Amino acid sequence: MFTNRVPIRVEFGDCDPAQIVFYANYFRWFDQCTSALFRAAGMPLEPLFKSHGVVGIPLVEARAQFFLPSRFGDELVAESGVTEWRKSSFIINHKLMRGGALAMEGWETRVWAAAHPSEPHRLKGVPLPSEVIRILSRTRIPSSAKKRPKRQG
Repeated sequence: MFTNRVPIRVEFGDCDPAQIVFYANYFRWFDQCTSALFRAAGMPLEPLFKSHGVVGIPLVEARAQFFLPSRFGDELVAESGVTEWRKSSFIINHKLMRGGALAMEGWETRVWAAAHPSEPHRLKGVPLPSEVIRILSRTRIPSSAKKRPKRQG
């Protein structure tokens, strides 16, 4: 599975009065990580949507499990990737790590959506393009593991 990592610094405004991240901010970060995942795969969302005639990838379900509290000043790393493909929807898994430990894990179900053909204020799920599935299903080779030419000498 293609994964992307995004560093997140917990700011004061991300926290509740106890200086623990307010839960809704994780879902905001999930959205940012989803956009970053597509960019890292070479498919920035705006041109991708235009080229496929879709409105976007609206969220239809989200859930999270919290293991360690994240606090003001913490440096987190979010790792995101698509874990399941359906006809017109897909599930993205987000793992937020703090110091190498899993702080929380979340899942989003998103739909590849176009304008509804007969009801202008609605959206309709349409089949995911095979190109998108192929690109986000491939394994990403970390830059440090890529083959380097041997030195002569």
